[in-house]
Amino acid sequence: QVQLVESGGGLVQAGGSLRLSCAASGRTFRDYDIGWFRQAPGKEREFAAGISRGGARTYYADSVKGRFTISRDNAKNTVLLQMNSLKPEDTAVYYCAAKTGRPSGLETGYNYWGQGTQVTVSS
Repeated sequence: QVQLVESGGGLVQAGGSLRLSCAASGRTFRDYDIGWFRQAPGKEREFAAGISRGGARTYYADSVKGRFTISRDNAKNTVLLQMNSLKPEDTAVYYCAAKTGRPSGLETGYNYWGQGTQVTVSS
């Protein structure tokens, strides 16, 4: 089992940048695919970015492609989400998620979740 803790959220002006961090417990972190999801007020949670357990594969939602970059350091049990050129519509609670098992699409199938970190982008 893995436990996930997000950090790095905050308030930023449109066009600015933030870097979110997901710290994971457990010695088998490298066995988990990691995804970042977000949920805006009044909306369903949506996939933003994912990275495979070895880091070779990444996948992004069209809404963040070219602006967000996901990366991981398995030695430090950490996944980062670098968010650039932020827009007011990026405002949401951002969640880190993990899954193991057979390799599959990075946008679904997660069964471990963090508590989330708030990102607010002002116009």
